[in-house]
Amino acid sequence: MSFHSGEIAVQTQAGVREEAQRLCNVISSTIKSSAQEFLHTQQLAIASTVDSKARVWASLLTGKSGFVEVLNTQTIQINATPIQTDPLHQNLQTNNDIGLLVIDLANRRRLRLNGKAEVNQENIKVEIQQVFFNCPKYIQTRHIEKTGIDSLKQPETFIRDALSETNQLWITQADTFFIASYHPESGADASHRGGLPGFVQVVNSNKLVFPDYSGNNMFQTFGNLIVNPHAGLLFIDFAQGHTLQLTGKAKVIWDVERLNEFAGAQRIVEFDIEQVLEIRNACSMRWCFGEYSSVNP
Repeated sequence: MSFHSGEIAVQTQAGVREEAQRLCNVISSTIKSSAQEFLHTQQLAIASTVDSKARVWASLLTGKSGFVEVLNTQTIQINATPIQTDPLHQNLQTNNDIGLLVIDLANRRRLRLNGKAEVNQENIKVEIQQVFFNCPKYIQTRHIEKTGIDSLKQPETFIRDALSETNQLWITQADTFFIASYHPESGADASHRGGLPGFVQVVNSNKLVFPDYSGNNMFQTFGNLIVNPHAGLLFIDFAQGHTLQLTGKAKVIWDVERLNEFAGAQRIVEFDIEQVLEIRNACSMRWCFGEYSSVNP
């Protein structure tokens, strides 16, 4: 596999071009046995898709263990249906590119995949183009609560052009979010971001700022963003099952003085919000907090 021009540009500016090139061989075009074994037990995935207005969204998908089913070494089937007001299904009708992050919070493991999706009412079938494991950095451990939520309330959806005060408080207390990005030729990507609470700053009701810490040096997300600034963010209320999806545009900042605003930041991102989608009672699963990542700055 090779990197696209945006990824190469960011790798070069970060001074890690040679190291990134050596990592290129971890990206596979088939689902190897280790990835198949991992997927067989997972219950949480994040999907990256693009709507008809070219906006990028990050969506939550959950299910019983193995709901991301491996049909063969190049095809998976996601046996989960998102909430009707989530844009995922509608997006795939007009653009079948999909990025997936399947993440095990309890064991700090994550697998990234992308490809082309075929969607129906019951499942999403994906022909895989790229598969690779990511490092465990910045993942806070959380454990799925074994007790089922029998009396799940009906989902409530709120669509806004800006963050409410409750949304802003939610974000400033978050230690985890997910980011979706898109390259017109290389496809969609979903990735994880973590840090101590407060690592995402709310500038105002339409702007966030957050740091980028030292990672795997491949820069799939940032490579996409400098080519196409459209991005989606997803915050999950792990204890209550609510979701907060933001779509907007991201700008990568390399200015040294600005980096001093965040301990350990290699770069920072300014995110301008275009639309907010809050879904309360979006998910029947609940997670209890374990511990923070030891490498959080």
